[in-house]
Amino acid sequence: MIMLEKLQKIIASAGITSRREAEKLIAQGRVKVDGRTASVGDRADADTSDIYVDGKMINTRSERVYILLNKPARIVTTMKDEKGRRSVYDLVRDCPYRVYPVGRLDYNSEGLLIMTNDGDLTYKLTHPSHEIEKTYHVSVCGEDLKGKIELLSSRMYIDGYLIEPASVRILEETPSGGLLSITIHEGRNRQIRKMCAKAALDVKSLKRVSEGKITLGTLGKGKWRYLSKEEIKYLKGL
Repeated sequence: MIMLEKLQKIIASAGITSRREAEKLIAQGRVKVDGRTASVGDRADADTSDIYVDGKMINTRSERVYILLNKPARIVTTMKDEKGRRSVYDLVRDCPYRVYPVGRLDYNSEGLLIMTNDGDLTYKLTHPSHEIEKTYHVSVCGEDLKGKIELLSSRMYIDGYLIEPASVRILEETPSGGLLSITIHEGRNRQIRKMCAKAALDVKSLKRVSEGKITLGTLGKGKWRYLSKEEIKYLKGL
């Protein structure tokens, strides 16, 4: 039975890019279906059509794979880096499937990063309307941590946008600063670093330890593992 779907959805489901970016690729004439240059609005059958992006055939019928990477600091999450820096793709080369990050961790941040070739799940988890709790352990320098918890936990403007309140706890306090646990519901660019800056706290290190019920656990830095069936079921049920 032929099942026609929007071409940008098929490309996104193959893990190539988001639906919005896939539509741009189509508009730029960079997508072909069965030898014909595609147009915006075209549909195709993921099971029978040969779809090419920039001259490379994409696998629309591959097994869906979900992994968790413990990203080290000083690693980028983009596919290519103009500065030649190492990327997360260098760390998952031994994975037999091509997988893509769900969201990002900035260059100097580390910790939990979900990667998959399930474009539909990526779209769902990264869409602005979808909120999932993310918890970070943040090592900071600065005075009066207890006095700054209220500010960090309140709504504040970041880049002109009023963010939702965060949940903040002190895990450890030292003479020069300490270790905070910060849970947020949004993923604004460098949000936690900017929150800390407003509280006159200097971030020494930032590590994501959980995303919803998915936790980093004891996974070694730079290592990855497959998500369990229970974890996959949880993510798809969000």
